[in-house]
Amino acid sequence: MKFLIVFVALFAVALAAPNEVVITKLDSDVNAEGYKFGFETSDGTSHSADAQLKDVGTEHESQVVHGSYSWVDDKTGEKFTVNYVADENGFQPQGAHLPVAPVA
Repeated sequence: MKFLIVFVALFAVALAAPNEVVITKLDSDVNAEGYKFGFETSDGTSHSADAQLKDVGTEHESQVVHGSYSWVDDKTGEKFTVNYVADENGFQPQGAHLPVAPVA
């Protein structure tokens, strides 16, 4: 009987423990002109980006990054995705859940 009580208690603790998130995919490539990376996790989170140098060798040399990241809301199960560009004009995110400024 004691064994059964201990077993049930341990089983309840195991079920109550939060699931550990693990990386399920990881890619990375870095070179002199830029980089690419991407990862996905077991909870539905992902992020990828591709960066390249622009105007190489000039005084206006800059880096342009195109990327995307996603996650799943724990409460609703809804997936959110943000696509973005980061360049000399700053970080420019776009997503269905993000507000859009009115056109002037």
